[in-house]
Amino acid sequence: MHDGEAALEEERSPSASRGGGERSPTGSASRGPGETSRRGSRQGRRNDPGRRDRIVDACLDVIARDGVAGTSHRRVAAEADVPLGAMTYYFDGMGELLHEAFARFATTVSDRFEARMAQARSREEARDAVVALILEDVFTSQRELVLSHELYTLAARDAAYRDLTTAWMARSRAALERHFDPETARMLDALIEGLTIHRALDAQARDAREVELAVGRLTASK
Repeated sequence: MHDGEAALEEERSPSASRGGGERSPTGSASRGPGETSRRGSRQGRRNDPGRRDRIVDACLDVIARDGVAGTSHRRVAAEADVPLGAMTYYFDGMGELLHEAFARFATTVSDRFEARMAQARSREEARDAVVALILEDVFTSQRELVLSHELYTLAARDAAYRDLTTAWMARSRAALERHFDPETARMLDALIEGLTIHRALDAQARDAREVELAVGRLTASK
């Protein structure tokens, strides 16, 4: 597809193009976790083998800045410094690109979560690891906080993204279950999520000892 032809495609984001109908925010059907489209599976042109990855990373940057509603092929192409026509060469549509971008983000955060819990060698160290997750690891920046909420909102509206949030929660609980029973792990996962968001959005700085107290109470007799 030539750049001029690609420029004629729908420019609005999935959320903005919904209009008054029942169209999915992605503009595409649900795709399984390991499923990719024929176009999306291409590895890239020989003269720019990293272009596809650059587009995915650029998509996350645009989402963090403008939200899903403000993300378009044109804006992502500009952010990635690639021709507009490259967008439809590598991705069938905005739905596929958003799904892959959020999958990369969720994997990055989950890897960090698992690495922290894997370092614990005792129950006490596991409690300390949970505290560190809340205070240091889950949302390391405003960018990650925004991306997380954009994914939650999209998944709440569109089942095509729920596989990402489901897999994310499953990985977190599995990491916690190395040290805690499944029920406690589920409650700790919710505590980590809730406290992290509250601390990030609170107008006043909170004492870190609140986190230690909450984790200690939840795991006291587990």
